[in-house]
Amino acid sequence: MAASQKDKALAFRALHERPGCFVIPNPWDAGTARLLTSLGFEALATTSAGLAFALGRRDGAAAVSREEALANARAIVAATALPVSADLEGGYADDPEGVAETIRRAAETGLVGGSIEDARPTGGDPIYDFGLAVERAAAAVEAARALPFPFVLTARAENFLHRRADLEDTIRRLQAFQEAGADVLYAPGLQSRADIEAVVAALDRPLNVVMGLKGAKLTLQELAEIGVKRVSLGSALSRAATGAFLRAAREVKEQGSFTFAEDAVSFAEINSVFGGPA
Repeated sequence: MAASQKDKALAFRALHERPGCFVIPNPWDAGTARLLTSLGFEALATTSAGLAFALGRRDGAAAVSREEALANARAIVAATALPVSADLEGGYADDPEGVAETIRRAAETGLVGGSIEDARPTGGDPIYDFGLAVERAAAAVEAARALPFPFVLTARAENFLHRRADLEDTIRRLQAFQEAGADVLYAPGLQSRADIEAVVAALDRPLNVVMGLKGAKLTLQELAEIGVKRVSLGSALSRAATGAFLRAAREVKEQGSFTFAEDAVSFAEINSVFGGPA
């Protein structure tokens, strides 16, 4: 019997409560979700950038609609028996009620978790005013708590991704999101051990750290020693796959050779995954 959404939600929450650190990789479609599932990961998360790139669009700037993001999430949920959380960007709304509606609609796709950013996709200051950012996080938490299963709500502080290396304000925001009830805190762009240690020390909720960005050299063991609970990969796998695609295509175009095929995954390996149960 397939696991229910509530069962998946409980399993996902348990990952955050057990000792140690776990990796939650980011597929961008059903196929990559099944491949990651076959490797033994315990949960998956969508990637807004990976989806945008797959659609031939630039990440950010509201290039992907809420409907498209949720359709992608639904396809990934259907492709795996694992718990799936979603990158819900800024909640696809400026106002708290719009963010809450995104959480409710995300739950309808089968998701058991999701993240909300404190950054707006277009226009003006990219980071929401502190007060509004907290209201938005609180609205997301309230919507999550009203669901009939434990939806894991992740609140994100986006300063470092917008070239605002303000650790003090980042910690202030994460602490406020924690007080608002967020289950997991996340400040993408942190790279130094010292900064990550400072954030872990300032919080009493699980911290998600993204790896796979250039300059981030810490290993999973080192992150676990610091006290990080969850490690995501964002668009890193999508970009790695695109890099292999471009290297192969450039070899053909520029050199007229086909040596890339030696490193390509075999038909048999892919078919062996896709031929089995989700």
